Amino acid sequence: MMDTVILSWVTFVYFAAFVFYLFRVILDREGWGKAATYAAWGGLVIETVALAIRWKISYDLGFGHAPLSNFYESLIFFSWTIVLLYLVVEGRIKNRTLGTFVLPIAFLLMAFASLSPQIDSRIQPLIPALQSNWLTSHVLTCFMGYAAFTIALGLGIMYFLKSGRGRGNRKETGLARFIPDEDILDELMYQSMALGFVFLTLGIMTGSIWAHYAWGSYWSWDPKETWSLITWLLYALMLHARFVRSWRGRRIAVMTIVGFVSVLITYLGVNYLPGLHSYLK
Repeated sequence: MMDTVILSWVTFVYFAAFVFYLFRVILDREGWGKAATYAAWGGLVIETVALAIRWKISYDLGFGHAPLSNFYESLIFFSWTIVLLYLVVEGRIKNRTLGTFVLPIAFLLMAFASLSPQIDSRIQPLIPALQSNWLTSHVLTCFMGYAAFTIALGLGIMYFLKSGRGRGNRKETGLARFIPDEDILDELMYQSMALGFVFLTLGIMTGSIWAHYAWGSYWSWDPKETWSLITWLLYALMLHARFVRSWRGRRIAVMTIVGFVSVLITYLGVNYLPGLHSYLK
């Protein structure tokens, strides 16, 4: 179908954006950075158009719904939210180094969706449990949270690369000279985690309401529900540790990695376990 062909090409656009970001820090040429930003924006626009086409096709088939209902569509949408949020952050901090660490994740998600033979990309009618407007709000808030946690991961990796470099009279070399100061990274990590925590909280809340509407219960201890709660508790502990224990710097950077591993388990690791979310395959 036309939408899947377009989305497969977006995979290569995001890969090109990553390469351009990488060339920016290796060759120290701002032209590569601008090309990377243009490529990322171009990929985002094309992906948005492809999702809109997919949405329209579903209506043409007689069972219109937002393109958020199966594993293929969730991978595509996850990538979309990551690139969108990254470009917002890039525009805010006026620094393109983060793209070197974030765009590869968006590319890998798109590549997995487009190339994996186990993933069904067909547009299919929704099962009765998914025929609710709560589906869109639940998926949107959850994946915006996941995207914010992905940004926090990239910032955490940048913090490790930056820490210990350029202190005193030592001159920064390599990638570290393009990375913002540690205090800025620390604040950005906190803001990204806080934003993700808010979105994940909304995602769990809307999911609970949706579950009550669909299955008559707000919480069923489904594997994905359980790991969502674990992920929520992990980030809640991180934010609590920052406020109460004054955790900053390397500790928070480590926790961004731990938290993202939990996100991956929540999103991918439990997908193949039996449960109420088993349709996401």
